[in-house]
Amino acid sequence: MAEPKAEPFPAEGLPLQEARARVLAALRPHPPIETLPLAACLGRVVAQSVLASEAVPGFRAAILDGYAVADAMPPKPGRRWRVVGHCAAGTPYPQLMGEGEAVRILTGAPLPEGAARVLAQEQVEVQGASLLLAEAVGPEPWIRAADEEAAPGQVLVEAGQRLGPADLGRLAGCGVAMLPVAARPRIGLLITGDELVSAGADRGPGEIWESNGTLLEALFARLGYPLAQRLQVADQPERLAAAFDQLAAGCDLVVSTGGVSAGDSDWIRPLLAERGTVAFWKLFLRPGRPFAFGSLAGLPFFGLPGNPVAAAITALQLVLPALQALEGGDAVGLRRLRVRLAAPLRRRPGRPELARARLAFADDGLPLALLEGSQASSRIGSLQGAELLLELPAEAATLEAGTELWAQLLLLPLF
Repeated sequence: MAEPKAEPFPAEGLPLQEARARVLAALRPHPPIETLPLAACLGRVVAQSVLASEAVPGFRAAILDGYAVADAMPPKPGRRWRVVGHCAAGTPYPQLMGEGEAVRILTGAPLPEGAARVLAQEQVEVQGASLLLAEAVGPEPWIRAADEEAAPGQVLVEAGQRLGPADLGRLAGCGVAMLPVAARPRIGLLITGDELVSAGADRGPGEIWESNGTLLEALFARLGYPLAQRLQVADQPERLAAAFDQLAAGCDLVVSTGGVSAGDSDWIRPLLAERGTVAFWKLFLRPGRPFAFGSLAGLPFFGLPGNPVAAAITALQLVLPALQALEGGDAVGLRRLRVRLAAPLRRRPGRPELARARLAFADDGLPLALLEGSQASSRIGSLQGAELLLELPAEAATLEAGTELWAQLLLLPLF
């Protein structure tokens, strides 16, 4: 990681786009390469371009069930052929076809040598060993080319491409069994707070059940980045410093949650400044204003807020693109689309906001954003069922139904 330059912290915090740009500019991705079976490569970034070694399917094949004939031009109704054989997928017709001969052929079967087209079985009549064309046919020969899927030397996947099910299916169909992929960044997660107790334990006065660790670990796993280490430490400088050192020794980046504000027991920033650098602190954003980015023992460090919704949202905005970049892929983050408000919205202006919303569709087919319930950054329930992060302008206090806004899509692509 390039040592981020520490600069005076803006009183209002950094705009999100500038913060993201600074994070990405500080990274120096050099992921190790590992070779894995195809089945283990879903969601991984391919380290080297993969080329087709030969044509696929490698033979001309029938697109539909029917009869292969040698007629180069579309024959006319009344034309007859002598049926001389049969071929199916995996069972080619072994001889050269001659003029006036027909071979029964099934979808996907190799086209006999000498055949020029396939007649659909609905267009012909079989009369003993004779085949009669009963209706007119068009120019389409209904033949799949030998290199329809891939030609020899064709690029199947590019270096840096993140692999989806369609990529893996195509690679398997082209005979590829093993792939060189970039190693995933090892994430160390640190949860801080004197008030935290484990879920299922009895709570004392003022204590809360710890949820950020579970929320963030599950979120990173859903995004394809399982944790390498997870520690929970009270707000005590010595214990936090030891946790910093432990995570830095075994991870590629460190993420903390809590203890990043400016209270008496918020030790994350001072400890980070002692052991590395604090590149910036505070975001011009709601939720998620208390946020620190810097370096710890040369590794990227992300100090997320303590409120769970703010922690999850800042992880999506800043940690996710960093993980993508460290893995050697494009730092695309979340996809965006234009939506309309389904109902009027009243809010407190002052900072840009990422509001949790559901996705719906109007009668005209255009996407709508539905906001339901409290948007408090401490309320994890606002994340349940959320399909959009609605980008609300800082200055907006009243937004009418039908207002067009940008939204970030919280749905992962299937293919």
